[in-house]
Amino acid sequence: MKIASGLLVAALLVVAALSAAAAPKTFTGIISDDICVRGDHSHMRMGPTDAECAIACVSAHDAAYVLYDGKNYYKLIGRQALEKFAGHKVKVTGELDEKTQTIRMDSIASTD
Repeated sequence: MKIASGLLVAALLVVAALSAAAAPKTFTGIISDDICVRGDHSHMRMGPTDAECAIACVSAHDAAYVLYDGKNYYKLIGRQALEKFAGHKVKVTGELDEKTQTIRMDSIASTD
């Protein structure tokens, strides 16, 4: 009986830890692309603005949109259209996979 109770408690602790790890978080930063993650596209010259260059990098060079927070960048996955946010400061809510540095987005909104 004690062994079964101990296993049950251990299983509940594991479930609680996994549930806490999957909680959505909020991230802020600039939407860029994974070629120019810091949002500075001056060396690429793919467009006159950082936003146009990020869009061009994604469409012409198969780059992916990322969120750059000033220190780290995160790959973004979700069903939201990111093109309209390119070059803009945004707030993203979602789950971070720390191993792959990928945010599975629930929502995105411009903050500028």
